[in-house]
Amino acid sequence: MLVPPKKNQYALRAIFELAKHMDQGPVKISEIATAQSIPLRFLEVILNQLKASGIVDSKRGFYGGYFLVKPPNQVSVGDVMRFLSRDLSPSDCIACVSKTSCPFDGQCAFSSMWIRVKQATFNIYDETSFQDLIDREQDAGWSSQQ
Repeated sequence: MLVPPKKNQYALRAIFELAKHMDQGPVKISEIATAQSIPLRFLEVILNQLKASGIVDSKRGFYGGYFLVKPPNQVSVGDVMRFLSRDLSPSDCIACVSKTSCPFDGQCAFSSMWIRVKQATFNIYDETSFQDLIDREQDAGWSSQQ
């Protein structure tokens, strides 16, 4: 099972929460942390990093907080995942047993399969906007907020 790192999951949940509050003004970091069960200290770092993506921004002061720069239907999960994985080389193996140097030196029988898995995963990420996620939550009746 391919599950994104916890940091990426937290980032997606934070942006999801901001998307749910679009056009309601900035959202305090403590509210995001509580609503999405994200440790506050991690969330502070993640949101600060996400500001560099152009997806989120912040406003200082008593009425400050974080907000989405674009509408939720214009931000895909793929946008966020690409930004978060920007330090990885496109040729990096997503499942290599060694993160520093591959013992198979590019002669891995699994390499092309992992590349296809990564491409298929990003196709799903790219096809999923944050508005899609909000709609799914509302349709399922999971959200207590509106």
